[in-house]
Amino acid sequence: MKFIALLVCVALGAVLLVATSDLPDWGDPQSPASVHLSRYYIENSMEQTSVPNFVTAVLADYRGYDTMFETAVIFCAGITVLTILRRSHRRKKKDVKPRPSRSDQDIILQSAARLIVPMMQLFALYVLAHGHHSPGGGFQGGAIAGASFILLAISYDLKMVLNQIKERVIMFFSGLGVFIYAGIGIICLFLGGNFLDYSRLSKILPATEVEARSHGMLGIEIGVFITVTFIIISLYADLASGGEMDEGL
Repeated sequence: MKFIALLVCVALGAVLLVATSDLPDWGDPQSPASVHLSRYYIENSMEQTSVPNFVTAVLADYRGYDTMFETAVIFCAGITVLTILRRSHRRKKKDVKPRPSRSDQDIILQSAARLIVPMMQLFALYVLAHGHHSPGGGFQGGAIAGASFILLAISYDLKMVLNQIKERVIMFFSGLGVFIYAGIGIICLFLGGNFLDYSRLSKILPATEVEARSHGMLGIEIGVFITVTFIIISLYADLASGGEMDEGL
């Protein structure tokens, strides 16, 4: 059985390697992406979306479907890790070895965390809100916000973080971000446009069609921010505790 699986993997890898011969060379200025797409985005994104950072315009507007499914993949990754590692109900209490409390340890680390975490979370919100004008956005801001909670878990312990944010709350907000993203697309459908056609939001927002595209991008970036933040917390909690959700690293 293992030999068959290995054979399938080798065959699939060979097919992928052969298929790469049809792709343009790396950095080829004459490739279709460089000749047609890149120039179009650079020259027209500001006029069409009112977003100075055309990278954000590409990711959140022109390539909105792709980014939505990337967000869904992150959510599925968190659910998969939770499903595989969650085995606390299978283990008996006598098998769980208590760990020493860290409440009276690492005073310097804990004091530093109290100062750093609020600044990290504020900076995460800045990265989210300013992603239209400079490098940033929902993925980057969510990673920073999630890391701030991981810092708390490392400085104190995992139970302290889970006492502040219950596991059900974490999973609710993990799914809420994807729902916000898809929900904005569905609203566009009800307003007579295509899925994720943010210009249609001008019918319910005090903005022109171009400005509505910018506002729509901010809305889906908020959804991405929420999902990434809470999935990162969930991944750390499950991986650091082996699925037991009792103690971290």
